Amino acid sequence: MTKLPGTAAGIAAQGGISYPPRRAVAGWVMFDWAAQPFFTLITTFIFAPFFASALASDPAQGQALWGYATGAAGLAIALLSPLLGGVADMTGPRKPWIASFGALLVLGAGLLWFAVPGHPSAVPIALAGFVLAAIGAEFATVFNNAMMTQLVPPHRIGRLSGAGWAMGYLGGLVSLVLVLGFLAANPETGRTLLGLSPAFGLDPALREGDRISGPLTALWFVVFVAPLFLFTPDLPKTGVSLRQAAGRGLGQLRETLREVRRWPSMARFLIANMVYQDGLVALFAFGAIYAAGVFGWSTIEVGIFGILLTVTGTFGALAGGRLDDRFGGRPVVLGSIAVLIVTCLGILSLGEQVYLGLGMLIGLVAGPLQAASRSLLARLSPPEKGGQFFGLFALSGKVTSFMGPTLVALATDITNRQEAGLAVLILFFVSGAALLWGVKAPSAAGRPSQG
Repeated sequence: MTKLPGTAAGIAAQGGISYPPRRAVAGWVMFDWAAQPFFTLITTFIFAPFFASALASDPAQGQALWGYATGAAGLAIALLSPLLGGVADMTGPRKPWIASFGALLVLGAGLLWFAVPGHPSAVPIALAGFVLAAIGAEFATVFNNAMMTQLVPPHRIGRLSGAGWAMGYLGGLVSLVLVLGFLAANPETGRTLLGLSPAFGLDPALREGDRISGPLTALWFVVFVAPLFLFTPDLPKTGVSLRQAAGRGLGQLRETLREVRRWPSMARFLIANMVYQDGLVALFAFGAIYAAGVFGWSTIEVGIFGILLTVTGTFGALAGGRLDDRFGGRPVVLGSIAVLIVTCLGILSLGEQVYLGLGMLIGLVAGPLQAASRSLLARLSPPEKGGQFFGLFALSGKVTSFMGPTLVALATDITNRQEAGLAVLILFFVSGAALLWGVKAPSAAGRPSQG
């Protein structure tokens, strides 16, 4: 059982600041469990490879189209996330935003069921549903992240972030096992990974077991996000209307961009995060597509790969959270990036023989990389501007997020080789590490400094 960070039951006060009880922290952590199937089932291990192998004309074209769709969603998120973060800070509560964008996630994921192989509208339906769901999932995450600093004291943020990522990986693992074991069958044998006929009479010939990942993701989110709304306190309303906040939003964004210059390490970290997160997003987006196209892996084989990667990711996120609280986020992120560079080089040079092992290594460091980045931002930012700076954090993670997938798509299109797309990502990791090296990070228990 995951040991949740937080305070003792009841309201605990540290340094004159009151923090909510454990059930509030548990409710917040459950958001990651609720949202993760979108990233595990749709963007990585089930629907994305299905799209490339069964809907697109060929795997290389599928990788390119998926890259352009990922880039389009990233551009929309990049343009709007800091503005909406500022609006949320002015109006107060975060939950209404999480609910609204969660509804968009549910709608987009549900549409994926209608992407039937051979249907003339299958590709546009799949891409439209994916873009809608991606925008919903990412924006809901922005506002969930902005709640972190009101839940635990600074020296517990690393563990809180790590526990969230670990719970997310665990949720992704459980949902993946459900799909592979009971829903998605090999079209040739008609059997699932557990040797069963698909539940609910799902037709393997129509790839209904792959397409059900969309509705399952939608239902999963609705059910498991409930603890956040039931147990986690929200900020009170400020009295500023949405219209007033929207009117002030652009000015607030300009002010935030000017203000971030007073925090040199914050600015440098946001740029570094922009670069290395772009590489990580693209690596996860195309890892399973690469295996399906280059190695010819089936849904079941890709799924087994996903299970192993998710298991290592869960342990990595938990261990990374503790390392973060002990040594700080910067060393954890730099170490994770170094491992990602080595694994990319290994995949390109050694091929299928080591792909499984290297994929597990990616999972081991991806959780610490993302969790430590989130906690580092929380320590660098002033708490009263959490929404704004987490909006900028989402911006830095998304403002060029269209570049990674788009460059992968272009490299794949130009060469008609999926390996060329993967090689592009090494540049993102090297550049991100070089930028992060100059960040002066606060100690694990410290408050943000302007240095």
